[in-house]
Amino acid sequence: MPIEVWSWPTPNGHKVHIALEELGLPYTVVPVNIGAGEQFRPEFLSITPNHRIPAIVDPDGPGGKRIELFESGAILIYLAEKAGGLIPKDPAARYTCLQWLMFQMGGVGPMFGQYGHFHTYAPERIPYAMERYANEVQRLHRVLEKRLSTAEYLAGDEYSIADIATFPWVRFPERRGIDFAEFPSVRRWHDAIAARPAVMRGVEVLSERQRRGPMSEQERENMFGKTQFAAR
Repeated sequence: MPIEVWSWPTPNGHKVHIALEELGLPYTVVPVNIGAGEQFRPEFLSITPNHRIPAIVDPDGPGGKRIELFESGAILIYLAEKAGGLIPKDPAARYTCLQWLMFQMGGVGPMFGQYGHFHTYAPERIPYAMERYANEVQRLHRVLEKRLSTAEYLAGDEYSIADIATFPWVRFPERRGIDFAEFPSVRRWHDAIAARPAVMRGVEVLSERQRRGPMSEQERENMFGKTQFAAR
């Protein structure tokens, strides 16, 4: 039976879409329109109490039993181990892969997300916050550049879930004031991944549902307002 992917076309959603395409695992998508507040539906909250996409339901989990998972990093590890790919088998290389996966989970994702919030979505311009996250985005690109100047991929010679986790956040550098000319190794890595057929398919998942134009006040409330902080 296919894996259910509860998702939306965001960087965190695309991580899982890409991994599934790369691994060739059958899946179906359950759209969760976060602008419309669908992340607060009881059926979604029964899978993830954190009301954040993505989440998966695999009816054929470990021991043939159903498993529900949230947190994109945990999902990537699960999928890689289920399919036997995209994570090194050598123990030392495996830890290097997990190290860079955690770098994305704890650094690239949160910091790039905060940049986007304060530069694009915040109701008021806060110069301190804008400068702080712009500087952090630059710093994280320098870390990536240093790593990728000595390795083909983040985990080393092998393309892995560390790359899949990071790539969707590094796409569209102009949105974060980044010039790839300053980061040639990041550009080389980005372009190689972007050209992979499975990646092309993965970033197209739910693309027709992507919001076009400015965010409505209701969408802003559902994503950033008091609604998400209500007790459930």
